Formats: sequence, C-alpha cells, structure tokens
Amino acid sequence: MAITHNLGFPRIGKKRELKLALESYWKNNISSKKLFEHGQQIRLQNWQAQNSLDYTPVGDFSYYDHVLDMSFLLGNVPQRASQLNDKTIDQYFRIARGRSSQDSHATCVHAGEMTKWFDTNYHYIVPEVTQDTQFSLNPKNLLDQIKQAKQHKINAKPIIIGPVTYLWLSKEKDNSNKLTLLERLIPVYQQLLQTLAEQNIDWVQIDEPILVTELAQEWQQAFQYAYQALNEYRDKQLTQQTNHLNETSIKILLATYFGELGQNLELACQLPVDGLHLDVSQSNQEALLAIEYLTNDKILSLGVINGRNIWKSDLNHLLNWLDPIAKQLGNKLWIAPSCSLLHVPVDLDSEEKIDLKIKNWLAFAQQKLTEVCILATAINSGKQTVAKQLADNAEAISLRKNSPLVNNPHVQTAVNEITPDLSQRNTTYASRTEKQRKHLKLPQFPTTTIGSFPQTEHIRKTRLKFKKGELNETTYIELIKKEIAQTVQQQEALALDVLVHGEAERNDMVEYFGELLEGFIITQFAWVQSYGSRCVKPPILFGDVSRPTAMTVDWINYAQSLTNNPMKGMLTGPVTILNWSFVRDDQPREKSCKQIALAIREEVKDLESSGIKIIQIDEAALREGLPLKRSAWQTYLNWAIECFRIAANGVKDETQIHTHMCYSEFNDIINAIAQMDADVITIENSRSDMELLNVFDDFNYPNEIGPGVYDIHSPNIPAKEQIVQLMQIVAEKIPIERLWINPDCGLKTRQWEDVIPALKNMVEAAHQLRESFA
Repeated sequence: MAITHNLGFPRIGKKRELKLALESYWKNNISSKKLFEHGQQIRLQNWQAQNSLDYTPVGDFSYYDHVLDMSFLLGNVPQRASQLNDKTIDQYFRIARGRSSQDSHATCVHAGEMTKWFDTNYHYIVPEVTQDTQFSLNPKNLLDQIKQAKQHKINAKPIIIGPVTYLWLSKEKDNSNKLTLLERLIPVYQQLLQTLAEQNIDWVQIDEPILVTELAQEWQQAFQYAYQALNEYRDKQLTQQTNHLNETSIKILLATYFGELGQNLELACQLPVDGLHLDVSQSNQEALLAIEYLTNDKILSLGVINGRNIWKSDLNHLLNWLDPIAKQLGNKLWIAPSCSLLHVPVDLDSEEKIDLKIKNWLAFAQQKLTEVCILATAINSGKQTVAKQLADNAEAISLRKNSPLVNNPHVQTAVNEITPDLSQRNTTYASRTEKQRKHLKLPQFPTTTIGSFPQTEHIRKTRLKFKKGELNETTYIELIKKEIAQTVQQQEALALDVLVHGEAERNDMVEYFGELLEGFIITQFAWVQSYGSRCVKPPILFGDVSRPTAMTVDWINYAQSLTNNPMKGMLTGPVTILNWSFVRDDQPREKSCKQIALAIREEVKDLESSGIKIIQIDEAALREGLPLKRSAWQTYLNWAIECFRIAANGVKDETQIHTHMCYSEFNDIINAIAQMDADVITIENSRSDMELLNVFDDFNYPNEIGPGVYDIHSPNIPAKEQIVQLMQIVAEKIPIERLWINPDCGLKTRQWEDVIPALKNMVEAAHQLRESFA
C-alpha cells in the first residue's frame, strides 16, 4: 500500500488570516493570547484540509519564518532580542523585524539578516553563529503544535530543519568555521528526538535540502557524522528501555527537495535513517537509482507532484512509471508533493473570475493533495477506481497542450529574430556617463528611492473600488493622480535629487505588469508568503507574452509634469517578472523570458521617446533564479543577463538606465551583475552588515552604485550619523563620483510616519557627505 503524506502546507490561511493577525498584534490591537488563538485556528484549518493523507505535517506553521523558529528551538537567539523582557514572542519578532508590539523607536534592535530560501521567492531570517555559540533545546512551540494535533486526532509527522542544513544556512559573525559547531549542535537534536519519542511520535521529517546542491567534501562528511550520531543515540535509548513490550524508536524521514541530488544521491541513501524523500517532479531517474542504493528496510518517499508550480500534473504519465515501482516496493513506497506547498496558493476553488479553460489546467495546494490521493488510490485499489478522475485529468492536459490561447506565432517569430546587437548599448559606460552628468546635473552622492512609496489604506481602497466597478475610470485616474502629486510634493519637500511617482496605481511590481501583458492571467486570492506578513499574488504566465499598449508612460509623464527634478520611469525587469510569476512549464524558461524582455524593451523606448531620461528596470529576482548546482550557473546567467540587456539597451547614451536588486547573496555573481551594464545599480546592503562591500576589495565594479543604507523591511528609522558612517566605509572602496544614496528596497510596506524621518535623515546625510568630500 502506497502511503500518502505532505511536506508542508501554506501557513498564511485561506484568506491571509495570519497576515491580518500579525499586523494587528504589531499595532497593539490584539494580545499575544489572541494572536496564538488565530494561529491555532489556522493550523486546525490546514490539518482539516489534509485529512485525506496518511501522515499530516506538524511544525510547518510559523508566525514569521520556519528557519527563525528553528533558531529559537535550538536556543540560538541573539542576545539583543531579549533586552526588554523575557516574552518569547517579542524576542522572536525583534529578530524578525527589529521591533515587536511593545517596542518603540528608541528600544528597537537590529533585525536579523534576511535572504532567499534557496531558489524561491520566500525569505528566511539567517541564523547567526560565532565560535562561542551554545545551543540548548527549547521545544515548547513545536510541542504545543503536537499537543493541538493530538487533541484533534491528527496523525502527526513533525517537521524540523536538519542540523547540517541549519548550519549551512547560518552566517558566522566572527569569521569562524561554522561547521565546527556541529559537534555542539548534535546533542540538542538528540534531545529533540528523545522528546518527540516521548510524545509517541512515529515519524519525524528532517529537512536537508542542501543535499541538492554541490557539496564540498567536508559537508558530505558532516552528513555522515551527524546522522551516525543521531542513529547511535536512538539505538542507545532503545536498549536502555526497561519495558520491552513498548519498545519504540522514533523513525526519521530525511527530506530533500528543489531538485535532484546528483552526486549526493548515494550518500543520502546510505545515511542511517528510516526513509528518504526525493524530489522526482522533473525526472524519475533518481527514483530508480535510489531503489538500488537503499536497503530493504528503508522507505522511499517520492515527491511526484510539483510543489512549486500551479499546473495540473499528468497523472496518467506518472502512473505509468509509478506502477512498477509500487509493485517492487509495496508498503515501502510513500507518495507526496515534491516539497512544502508553502510556495503555492491555498485553494483553486476560491478563484471565481479565471477563464474556465485556463482554470481547468491549474492545481493549487489543496488540488495537489487531491492529485497525491488519486495516485495512491490508483496504485492501491486499481486505476478503475479513479477512472473518471484520470480521464478528466488526461483531457485537461490535452486541451492545454493544443490551446490557441497558449501560442502566438507573431511573438514566437520575434524571439527567433533576436540578434546580438539587440542587447548592446551604443557606447561604453565611460562615454555614456559624461553625457548623462552633463544632462542631469546631479550633485555628488545623489539621493533617490527605489520606486514605491507607502501603499496607504486609501490607495488600496481606491484601487479595490475601481476593480469592483464602484469607481469609473475618470474618477479613479484623478484620485491616483492626486496620490502621485502628494508623493512628488513630499519628495520635493525632502529635497531628494531624483524622484519617483510612488506607484500608487500598482498593487505589486510584477502583478501590475502581468495585468497589462498578454499571456498572463491574474488571480483573486492566489496569495503566497514572501516573508512574515508580506504576501504576494504572482501572475500566471500561461502563454506567449506580448505588450498590447504602453503600461506606465502616462503615469510617469504626469509625475514629471509636476516637478523640475528628474523623474525615474519605473519598470520591472524580464527576469524578475519571470521568477516572480508562476511560469508555463511547456517551454524553456529562457524562451518565456525573452518574450517578456521584448515587451519591456518596447516600454523602455516609449518612456524615452516621451522625455523620461532616467529609467529603472528592477531585477530584484535575478539571483534567486540561479540553479542550485553551481555548475549550471553560467548557462542561466548567460540568458538572464541577455534578457535584461535586450530590455534595457534600445536607448540613447543620454538616457540613464538603473536597476535594483535586493535580499540575496550577490558577491559570487558580481561579474555577471557588472555585465548587465546598467548605468546605476541600487542594491541591498543594510541588513547584511555591509558584507556586500567585501567584494569590491578584489572586484572593480565599473559603473555607479547605490548600496542601500535604510532597511525598509524593519520599522526602525536609521540615524543620519549611521548613514554617514556607512557611506564613508563605502567611499573607501568605490570612487565617490560613482556613489548614490538610497533605501535598500521600495517603501510600499512602510508607513509615512516612518518613511519621512528616515528619508530626511538620508538626505541630511548626503549633504554632510558632500561637505566632507568637497
């Protein structure tokens, strides 16, 4: 009998209940007790949504981030988090966002560094370690979830991050070797396993996703050491039990995901665990190899349903190769999605406005679990028991493949006709910058923002009323223009040098363009978590992409008409639109990206023709598209950089092209970033302790750069002195004539009462720097 389970479920709630509860708590509108009650309700709803599975994940719920949860479980909490009181939830939020519900600006702390979870758009809080780090078990949060699950008769499978992956994700704050901490960390994991065994837990899922990367030998050896130590501890505990009739030993399911294991497959199969989960959503070859490597006493869990896209799986195709494996393995076969469903929306049934033809091609988290159960039923009871479901699935797969909605011959021809000169600027940066400085007449250390300004409740309600038909287009445009005018006036009052229109008309930097480009559809409720309470609603790229009409020109030109300062045109780049959308899986991603690049190129040229001389093309998601195996990086970077250049390089020398990147590790791809040849790049630098600057010791970045000095993901307000100090350090590595001053990301998630004093300090810092370097 094939066993069904899941690696994790979306934790935001079907209607983003977690977001609403968190933001209410941070505003002191609800108590921590009420927050926890909301969490319990969401967990119960999630478990009920998974009640058809044999094992249900527990511990996948988090109030902010599961990696931060693991840090607290392991007692690895930075001391600065507990300065006010011992209330764990407030310590937790101080590390997550710099401040909790009771904290003021005066008592806030430096938030933990945030970066991307492997190659997804989910952000995690980076664990901090030093050579002196000590670990201690604090399992209360996990045990509370297990207790609640038991009360509701849930067959719980707790989920934790494995010790090797946890250290791999960590960052040394003192340049020590974090791997030396493994010996200190393992005893805490041993205690945790014992604690879970005492709760009569049958299986625990230990996530070790770094096994899909190309690991150095020392990290491979770390796996052998860690799991041998855990296994020996389990054996020891078992032999010490006096009641032989109730001898139990908690079983470990080692979970890997986000790709194939490659060179690490045999290592993973040989580790002394009770089961291994493989992501086989793209290929079944490793499943066949694993059967050869695994001993007969181990179960094999196959992640056959892609947990990161929103397309229906071809169930008949899957059964064709699963059936022989099922006959061979019997009850040693488990079936699941490839990874946690954290990365997909909750339930397709909530969508009422999607074209029914396209909706029939889709599967969200709830539907993916239904697919798992259909496969298991077909294996366990015969295909005839789910014949209708399999026939319906086959029809949907066929209709999508042959649909005229997907294919546009004109777009395909345009991509085939792309030539190398389309991605080249007319001259070098050195030549262009002279013309740009003469035309723009900007001071040293020019100040700007990244694009968006606070999305107030009034703005959101205005857009919502327009979408519902409660406002006519003329009234809507006038109201948005009023918001733009106020944003421009505020920037002029702050004396910023290069202004933006504030993006009041945009709900999201990718969804906005998805609404206006052919080949995309937009959902109503298909939210996924990006970090904490921040949710995004990725557009669905289902077909060939084209631009029917200009998307931003009228708004940007209106903003420029209000000021004599230069106004930036704000666009999202093709790679980011690709990586932050749910992308069709029936053609190479490179081809879809080139289609988007041609569409954005048309928009760039229209902005320039209308008189806009600074155009920012954000590529915030460039790095997260990197394959997890370094050997495949260059192939991706080649076409990703080409796509950006196609979009950006159809302009005259006098037009200054900006780009922006945030919250990823950039040092190891700095050469590729330089090859983008953007005149100015603004980049995250505030949360990572200026670590980005280290790369400039050895790499002479050729163009202009604005290293973010204001962490916008925290409500904390940076002091002028702090900004000055940061920029003085930067100026030691990069010539001052090539430096800009800016926040590290857009300001849409902040409040005006935070933004104004922060930008005021930023502008004053720029003035002080100009005087000191005069």
